[in-house]
Amino acid sequence: MPWWVRFLEGLLLLLPRKWICISLSPLLNIKPIDTARGEWAAMGADSRFSLKWESDSVRAGWYYLEAALTRHAGDRVAKLYVDLGDGTGTSNAIPIPSNRRGSIREVFYLPRGVKALFWSPCQSPGRFTQSPLIIHRISRLESFYRRLARVLFDRYRNDQGNLLHGSREIALAAILFNLQHAYLRGAERRLSLDAGVDYEDFIRINDTLSDGDKQAIAKQIPTLPHKPLISIVMPVYNPSVDYLRQALDSVLAQLYPHWELCIADDASTQPGARETLEEYRRNDPRIRVTHRNVNGHISQASNSALELATGDFVALMDQDDLMPVHALYHVAVEINRFPELDLMYSDEDKIDQSGRRYDPYFKSDWNPELFYSQNMFSHLGVYRTSLVRRVGGFRVGFEGSQDYDLVLRCMRQTSPGNIRHIPRVLYHWRAHADSTAQNLGNKDYAHAAGLRALRGHMTGSGVAVEDGPYPGTYHVRYPIPTPSPLVSLIIPTRDRIDVLRACLESVRARTRYPNWEILLIDNQSKEIATRDYFAELGDDPRIRLFRYDAPFNYSAINNFAASEATGEILGFVNNDIEVIAEGWLGEMVGYALRPEIGAVGARLLYPDGKVQHAGVVLGVGGLANHAHLYLDRHEPGHFGRARLTQDFSAVTGACLVIRKGLFMESGMFDEVNLPVAFNDVDLCLRLRKAGFRNVYCPEAELCHHESLSRGAEDTPEKRARFDREIRYMQSTWREELTADPYYNPNLSLKTPDFSLNTQPVCSLHHGYPLTVGVH
Repeated sequence: MPWWVRFLEGLLLLLPRKWICISLSPLLNIKPIDTARGEWAAMGADSRFSLKWESDSVRAGWYYLEAALTRHAGDRVAKLYVDLGDGTGTSNAIPIPSNRRGSIREVFYLPRGVKALFWSPCQSPGRFTQSPLIIHRISRLESFYRRLARVLFDRYRNDQGNLLHGSREIALAAILFNLQHAYLRGAERRLSLDAGVDYEDFIRINDTLSDGDKQAIAKQIPTLPHKPLISIVMPVYNPSVDYLRQALDSVLAQLYPHWELCIADDASTQPGARETLEEYRRNDPRIRVTHRNVNGHISQASNSALELATGDFVALMDQDDLMPVHALYHVAVEINRFPELDLMYSDEDKIDQSGRRYDPYFKSDWNPELFYSQNMFSHLGVYRTSLVRRVGGFRVGFEGSQDYDLVLRCMRQTSPGNIRHIPRVLYHWRAHADSTAQNLGNKDYAHAAGLRALRGHMTGSGVAVEDGPYPGTYHVRYPIPTPSPLVSLIIPTRDRIDVLRACLESVRARTRYPNWEILLIDNQSKEIATRDYFAELGDDPRIRLFRYDAPFNYSAINNFAASEATGEILGFVNNDIEVIAEGWLGEMVGYALRPEIGAVGARLLYPDGKVQHAGVVLGVGGLANHAHLYLDRHEPGHFGRARLTQDFSAVTGACLVIRKGLFMESGMFDEVNLPVAFNDVDLCLRLRKAGFRNVYCPEAELCHHESLSRGAEDTPEKRARFDREIRYMQSTWREELTADPYYNPNLSLKTPDFSLNTQPVCSLHHGYPLTVGVH
């Protein structure tokens, strides 16, 4: 924070103010979860608390609101509704922006005649954590200063939601002549960056075919060079006849006509099941049905359906799920674009009993580590038929995760380049009381089967496979040889021994990995206390001190230290890092030793427990940002991705582990073009270009106080250098920054929280015919 903002804050504390006692009472669509911790659920689009003022009347004037509000699902727009006796419609609503850390500090004005006040924490259903509201009645002078500081701060500093572009939309003259207008414009901009988009709006804008779209697809199909026959494999057992008919009708409605539906009825006893299947078989020759005499469960039934398949590819579908009308068309397009592919999968969502779509999973492109953490392949899964038959089809004994087991076996028979992701929702997973879509705990046997399948896949490699943090997730732990290789932990520092001491003591006290050394690189420390502390460290043979007497250059300092390191593994660690999880280094080294892995990054938390780093997403704000930034520590993030091991395009250098030989061969950090910022992203992209995968390892959990010894980028010289580094990254990695394969084009590039994008670029970026998604 700039000095003038801190100075102004100090002055404001001297001004008279009055604290208002406020209590919140649930009024509409609010359900308590844990009131002691402030956890609630918004049950509808219009959720409200009533605010009880300390007195019966609310005085007109300026007020200052402070609160903490974390939304675990839903949007990030809070509103204060003011009832003046004429209702509480939107005309009387005061939008209250918050940053992504959930902090609210807002100035607002209340007119005369307020009858009641209401607090709406979010404008869509979702869970949230709400602190008490702290409201002060402030003077006009304080309101002026606070609004002026906010406007200037927004103008001259980059927004947290946009890395590259400051908020210079408001002219200085406008600020001077109409401060309130400028203040409200700034609030609107913060809301536009943080509001997110509702999935129903996303569907309406980006995932609803018009008649023109359908006609365009119909014209495109005859022009496809190859029109593969796609066999849809559907095992059926005691279905809801209504859901079954909907599933069958969704296949019949496909715009792409070259399909066959292969159904195996697994000796259903449900009335109407057999009759329904026979009715559909008679009405369309593309529907093929076999009736099993003995119930054999889903694997045997799927194999019976597979025996009917004559197509080049098979697509798996459950008896109560739905496919949108364009699903098979996009599969056919992908096959034409990549004729050698063997496996493909799409994004998916859920559909409830009333037909409402929700909970979309916008997936990464092929991500082996994420697939080992969860079945990200699943729906819609499409397989080359000859490959499925070559690996033996579906295995008995893996019921519930038979498709996960199938992909694991197919992986061994193909290459990663022949596994493709279609970034479109091509499958609607039915959610009802007994379905896995509604609750993964409904089929515990499915998780156990997936665990057996993954352990079988890893047999003979020394890899341990354990339960993951959530049902249906897994954790893979890679072995470390004996004796364990030496890890050289490189820690640059300058004074601030309070920070450094906490870092070193946490490493020494909480690192279970046995074989490490610390290379402490002193970059022009000047304090006597620092020299005294360095002298104390001389008693520890595992710590070596080096002097780097030159202006701060993160890349050069670490490159120098790497050349002095004796370890097989390098660990780059900031001096404001504190170890939380004792197994952090062993987890990271296990990945770093694998020949196909480049850089390994840790899960970093702020001191308040919110996420600081859970991988790096390219393109956010025009360059890059940390995934799930400011998410609560225990929250899963988008389909668990904040807590699951996975590949990312890049990881932060604040805690990064890599083989020393690979680091040297890759060219080390770029100390010429990237002396301070983005050198870690640049390194990771060079590793990725060379064919290595970079891994985010959430079990390596540490606290990051973030740049305490170096300070903020708040001087003209630092800003100029930062701008140069941005320009270098944008010119060097232009293509990579426009399409991150480990993110999804349907997700926003405004914020790194996996919120929805109102203008997806998947149609253009992935080379599809210009139909859906181009508006």
